[in-house]
Amino acid sequence: MSNKVPMTANGYAKLEEELNYLKSTARPEVIQAIAEAREHGDLSENAEYHAARDRQSFIEGRVAEIEDMMARAEVIDVSKLSGDTVKFGATVTLADEDTDEETTYQIVGEVEAEVKEGKIAVTSPIARAIIGKQKGDSVEVETPKGSKYFEIVDVKFE
Repeated sequence: MSNKVPMTANGYAKLEEELNYLKSTARPEVIQAIAEAREHGDLSENAEYHAARDRQSFIEGRVAEIEDMMARAEVIDVSKLSGDTVKFGATVTLADEDTDEETTYQIVGEVEAEVKEGKIAVTSPIARAIIGKQKGDSVEVETPKGSKYFEIVDVKFE
């Protein structure tokens, strides 16, 4: 799997931050917890030891996952993008054509998508429907509840 993983500079920085935390804080803590649990004797019935080993396994797996994503990262500097056409990194304001309710999303890589923060994955149905469209266009998005229609109110790169 040598596929490039598109992400914004912010997304990359967050991965870097998590990786640093795991290596500098979480990893030494779990090693210490394992050492302390070992001192309690019989490991076969030592819940603390098994919990610490599980945590160590999770940390090592996550470190490997982040290192892989960072190695394959294609960091896109959104501040250097411009125009009215929706593409990766764009912050897009959509108006629901039925309710006129406006929603703003930034199109980001899958690893940094966080709907509650208004960041949607480039592979999401909404992103796929609006990529390549322009401010003023009307788009149809297939949702689990059927088709919804949106107008692209604004396209920004910030």
